[in-house]
Amino acid sequence: MDRIRGEFIDIVEWTDDSRDTIVWRFPRYENEIKMGAKLVVRESQVAVFVNEGQIADVFKPGTYTLETQNLPLLATLKGWKYGFHSPFKAEVYFVTTRQFTDMKWGTQNPVIVRDAEFGMVRLRAFGAFAARVVDAAALLRELAGTDPQFRTEEVQEYLRQLIVGRLGNALATAGVPMLDLATQQDAIGTKLAGVLTEELASVGIAIPKFIIENISLPPEVEQAIDTRSRMGIAGNLDQYTQFQAANAIGDAARNPGGGAGEGIGLGLGMAMGQRMAAGLSPQQAPAAAAVPAQAPAPAAGPPPLPVQQQWYIGVGGAQQGPYDTAALSGLVGAGTLTRTTLVWHNGMSGWLPAEQVPEVGGLFASVPPPLPPQV
Repeated sequence: MDRIRGEFIDIVEWTDDSRDTIVWRFPRYENEIKMGAKLVVRESQVAVFVNEGQIADVFKPGTYTLETQNLPLLATLKGWKYGFHSPFKAEVYFVTTRQFTDMKWGTQNPVIVRDAEFGMVRLRAFGAFAARVVDAAALLRELAGTDPQFRTEEVQEYLRQLIVGRLGNALATAGVPMLDLATQQDAIGTKLAGVLTEELASVGIAIPKFIIENISLPPEVEQAIDTRSRMGIAGNLDQYTQFQAANAIGDAARNPGGGAGEGIGLGLGMAMGQRMAAGLSPQQAPAAAAVPAQAPAPAAGPPPLPVQQQWYIGVGGAQQGPYDTAALSGLVGAGTLTRTTLVWHNGMSGWLPAEQVPEVGGLFASVPPPLPPQV
């Protein structure tokens, strides 16, 4: 009787007792599903009937009586033209459509992004995300296949690689300064969730939630930020130096046995005294106001020499120079610079004969004019 009773299956259902199973194949073995059997699909489940490797009908949550009327695609594949109520064989896959929220991601290697303030920066990040099946048929075709029990661990690494591949572009195009990334993690996560959902549409998976728990900077960048923060807290650097010196004096006083500590304390004490004396205003030191003002100390040396005018001359249609006034005097003595030679310096509107420029014409006072032509 057990053998006869097991020939037909009257109830097709799945009660999930795991937290990581995405697809579960009903264990039909060699049994046939009885026409008119009950199909129970619970909330957060979808049942998919497969006939000879081809996906047929998909059932959403509810209780169904399996007949040719609600198995139209399977009836067509089986060739039930007249609605026969004979038993049939088909593979039934139950697909979980609830959110899987325990999925983690992280960057094994740093992601390089460009920041306006710090330049190129290497970032590491980690967090969690939720995944959900939105198209059971596409999932069976593209990922699960004929796996009798398809778990999250089989797809999590694929999702992690996809996430890391999109993370760098999301951070680079977010336009968020490095120091403001912590305040924009939710917005970046929402953007990434939409991008990944669109990318995974072909395999029937959506990413409803993407969480960035932490974005870490390289140690050297963190040290630079810490240094800048300390400077900002200190405010006035002069006051910060005085504060540091006062702490050093206190440390030296608590260690009277150390000769080096005594010397450091004495030197810092003298420096502090000089700073305090320099900081006193005339109202705080009336005795200093009675001292007559002293004459200013003489200059340490003569002032710098004035810059000489630079001249250019035109000889044989070519420009020569620059020359200072002393060099021009030598050119006059050598006969290179004559009264009709064109000269120019910065500020003149154009080239002029040397004898028409007062600064240069005086150089010809000791030079005799050319001899008159002989008859």
